[in-house]
Amino acid sequence: MSYQHFALLYDELMMDAPYEDWLQFIMKNMMKYGNGGKRLLDLGCGTGTLSIPLALQGYHVTGIDLSEEMLTIAHAKSVEASVQIAFFQQDMRQLEGFEPFDVIGIFCDSLNYLGTEQDVELTFRNIYDQLLPGGLLLFDVHSIDKMDNIFIGQTYSSNDEEISYIWNCFAGEQPHSVEHELTFFVKENDSYYRYDEVHYQQTFPVDHYQKWLEKAGFELLEISADFTEEKPTEKSERIFFTAKKKSGSARLAT
Repeated sequence: MSYQHFALLYDELMMDAPYEDWLQFIMKNMMKYGNGGKRLLDLGCGTGTLSIPLALQGYHVTGIDLSEEMLTIAHAKSVEASVQIAFFQQDMRQLEGFEPFDVIGIFCDSLNYLGTEQDVELTFRNIYDQLLPGGLLLFDVHSIDKMDNIFIGQTYSSNDEEISYIWNCFAGEQPHSVEHELTFFVKENDSYYRYDEVHYQQTFPVDHYQKWLEKAGFELLEISADFTEEKPTEKSERIFFTAKKKSGSARLAT
């Protein structure tokens, strides 16, 4: 999956995303469960829209994303905001080569771009290796209900003078997966240009994520839903996980 032209349009299309709520979720859990450290990895950082306010809050932020185009925009935004953030292009399934972090976050359903159970398990193992003992893993994923009953079969659209888009959602090949087909019409000078993107997302039952976290050596601290402290229900849309790397723990046999 490549963001290509989508990277240039991402910030405008995500203007209404609840980034402030993600920021509060991170800060609340860092205060509640953190070890007092400030080294934070924003995994799947996109254009840095969350990385930058975290840096402005005093965290020492590193951002990683698979998309070179997204990272180019993120770097330019960080310079404009006068914050120092190290951005790296890397696949979260191959995360390696960093000094251990106090907290690693995967937000805005970035983990749902991993298409298989093996990909998620591998990512959790790599994150474990990149955390300090007692370090936190914070992430959110789409719920099964959102994938199956909210996304699938829906069409979203926007008709603006500068950017218009049509976003169709189709069932993917695997259970609880969605193919997002996006068509953009972007005004450049006096002409409109069409760009097409296809994005694949996959989610899994909550107890699967819990099993994979424990298998990787994490202690699961909290599961909540929809930016609240409430437990998920069948109708929750976004599931949040807070896990801690056990000090001196060993992984379960694979």
